[in-house]
Amino acid sequence: MNARALMTNLAWSALNVPSERQFRRALRNVRAAQSALLQRMLHENADTEIGRRFGFADIDSPESYRRRVPLSTHEDYEPYLDRIAAGSPAVLTRAPVRLFELSGGSTGAAKRIPYTSALQSQLRRAVAPWMFDLVGNDPRLLAGPSYWAISPAMRTPQDPSSRVPVGFDDDSAYLGGVFKHLVDATLAVPSHVSRMRDLDTFRHITLLYLLRAADLRLVSVWHPTFLELLWEFLVDRWEPLLTDLACGVHHRDPDIRVKADPARARTLGRLGTPTPQAVWPHLRLISCWGDGHARMALRSLQRRFPHCTIQPKGLIATEGIISIPYAGRWPLAVRSHFLEFLETDGTPRFAWELEPGAHYSVVLTTAGGLYRYRLHDLVEVTAFLHNTPCVRFLHKEDHVSDLYGEKLSDGFVAGVVRDLLHRWHTNTPFALLAPRRVPEARDRYVLYIELDDTAELSSPDADADLERALRAAPHYAYCVDLGQLEAASVCRVPPGAFQRYARRLQDQGRRLGDVKPQALSALCNWDDALGVDSAAAKTNLTERSAG
Repeated sequence: MNARALMTNLAWSALNVPSERQFRRALRNVRAAQSALLQRMLHENADTEIGRRFGFADIDSPESYRRRVPLSTHEDYEPYLDRIAAGSPAVLTRAPVRLFELSGGSTGAAKRIPYTSALQSQLRRAVAPWMFDLVGNDPRLLAGPSYWAISPAMRTPQDPSSRVPVGFDDDSAYLGGVFKHLVDATLAVPSHVSRMRDLDTFRHITLLYLLRAADLRLVSVWHPTFLELLWEFLVDRWEPLLTDLACGVHHRDPDIRVKADPARARTLGRLGTPTPQAVWPHLRLISCWGDGHARMALRSLQRRFPHCTIQPKGLIATEGIISIPYAGRWPLAVRSHFLEFLETDGTPRFAWELEPGAHYSVVLTTAGGLYRYRLHDLVEVTAFLHNTPCVRFLHKEDHVSDLYGEKLSDGFVAGVVRDLLHRWHTNTPFALLAPRRVPEARDRYVLYIELDDTAELSSPDADADLERALRAAPHYAYCVDLGQLEAASVCRVPPGAFQRYARRLQDQGRRLGDVKPQALSALCNWDDALGVDSAAAKTNLTERSAG
């Protein structure tokens, strides 16, 4: 038992008690909780640019809020965010914007999401009941450290023209205040390790800290493959890791010092071939994405860590937290943000108006300055906890391909393809980016282009051109850097591609009149449907590009 971790975890749990009790009460009276939350946000932000524009001061109910304020998308906020970045106060919120976090965009490479102290407080009101519920169900989680991997290891460079920084310095800063310090004290891997930009070094140092943590109890990551890749790295570097564990490592970052632990290194060295259960026998729970495309990866993770409970996270976005694991279900985080939902025909519903089994698109209002913001996440109501709907994420509805968290959107990809074709001096009747999944190989995105026998690309390396363009999307670049995806490639498609494209969609039940050309498909493995041999087509295209 780790006494320091136990005491810190107990202190964190004690601080979570008031929020957990308030959340439990809110589950029984969703309308009251949501209405009070909305009125507080409108009152606090009435004297802002957007508050004066929509008359926040005169809104006295959720119904009048719906009538007065239109639905919004990120593009609606760009002018406001530009003024915030330039230093203008009281634009979207009275509270100052502490920083922008980046998320994948629908028509651009990245979206800036404003973070305020009030938004951090809303996030804590979701995390508190989740964590309280975890340790209530398994008190042994309190007795050791945790590993939380939240933000990317390769941070986005700052925009020198912006007065608002981009990204938190470390993972625990998401919660802010005293909670940051408590979380820091429970971490097996110091949160500032996420500042490291070299991926191999990041993994090596992360694993050294984790190997020291013989009493590791909880691991929280985003996509299951992140942990799988980390374990594969451990197996590949097992002997060098044990050597560094025995001797200790002093990194050039003065905050990163892995103390020597020769006794632990000898214990691990006696294992021979390592297994997760032998390395971390006290590991109790792994929290990760478990809905949408991530569901397929859960089975592999469970086989790798058979001694652990695998808990799918709720619906957590950069913009806010929609649902949390709690009491064996995934109820809406009704004390965090004001939530609305759109039926398939666009009819808006409040959280207390949802029906079991129905599908809805999520709309949220947050203390960060997003008002009736369309998240474009489609959810299904799976159950109710007391009077609160529990939801399951289905997929992104604004045509996004998201196997591992890369969040490529049709709007962004269309711009990439348009710019590449112009650069390559190429006209084509058909171009489609789609994921290719091949057994015993990493997935990658392939740009299928229809070219006749005389067509040439004026580029010595079309694959590299495509990869550079796609890496403007930060989540895609991160997935490639982690090794979850291989770099993208370009593939020649024989004439008549659109007809074959439409035929595959028809075979899946799509009406021919509804089949339209798109730059991006989330469907995998188009090689057979488009009538090409991928390896031969890629070689042919590369030779033409070089010639």
